[in-house]
Amino acid sequence: MLYGIAAATAALLLAALLSALLRVPALRAGIVDRRRQRRLPLLGGLAVVAVTCLIAWVGQWTRVAPLGEGVGELLVAAASVAGLGLVADIWRLHARVLAAGTAVAAAFVVPYRETGVLGGILAVGWIVLATLAFKGLDHADGLAGTVGVVTAFGAGACAAAELMDGLAVLLSVLAAALTGFLMHNWHPARIGFGACGSLFTGFLLSSSLVFTRAGYALVPSAAVMFCLGAVALADALLVVLARSLARRPLARRGPDHLVHRLRPLGLTPQGSVVLLGAGSFSSVLVGVLVHTGWTGEGAVAWVAGGALLAVLVLLRIRVRIPAQAPRTGASTQVRGQVTSQLRVRNG
Repeated sequence: MLYGIAAATAALLLAALLSALLRVPALRAGIVDRRRQRRLPLLGGLAVVAVTCLIAWVGQWTRVAPLGEGVGELLVAAASVAGLGLVADIWRLHARVLAAGTAVAAAFVVPYRETGVLGGILAVGWIVLATLAFKGLDHADGLAGTVGVVTAFGAGACAAAELMDGLAVLLSVLAAALTGFLMHNWHPARIGFGACGSLFTGFLLSSSLVFTRAGYALVPSAAVMFCLGAVALADALLVVLARSLARRPLARRGPDHLVHRLRPLGLTPQGSVVLLGAGSFSSVLVGVLVHTGWTGEGAVAWVAGGALLAVLVLLRIRVRIPAQAPRTGASTQVRGQVTSQLRVRNG
């Protein structure tokens, strides 16, 4: 326990420090995203990945907190997915490439002896779906980090209930690293998560749940996993429905996420993230209680019903879709001249 507290504290401080240090190199290298007409550097996720892997390796190397059977391979696979995400942050890989890479990594970490062949295939599908859904949360300041912290604590509690101490410590380190990153990612964010951090976090959380629920029945396991990923899955469902009904490509970015639909209701950016964080906490708590046997599986129906109701209600809220900016625009001087002429014509 003392090592867990020391490891979490070190992860928080190191992630906060490294996130601050990586901001300028990301800006200079052009590893940025556009968020509300401002350039947001995207190496914050790299800080979370590096700190989590470093502290986990120290615990394994010193034998103070060994990861346990299969957990080391899981962490290596998560780091590989993070590397793919880093490439995507630099060169903008297609979503199908990210899905394929995540599926390959998941296929190597699923415990087939406990899940069986069919259960293993379903587990791979769940890991890919949950990882990409979590990546979709990285569209608003602080959202992915907040949901990640809450989910990591919930998954860690499930692992601790199964006496998987190494996995529980790893998840607590991840939660602490995400908290340190959030110090710089809260609105207005100074550094972003990027595909590197979001894929790593989503993969590590979903794979940890597969490890924790291995050997249990399929339907109860699916119920627990849904509860711990309810917010990300609801956000993904809302995006798919909104873009399909509007006949827009799924890969085209737009204000279709939960946060965007909450803004017309009068919530601030921070308020929207707090509300979704509270929703994540509620659903994760239900999942942990079901896993530990403190409540029946029927409680999952309330989580599913609430998530579906929220998606259907928010789907009816109209949001303004900004026009797509041209890839190659005029220079600043030319745009200034055009703007001046328009102002003169409009009086």
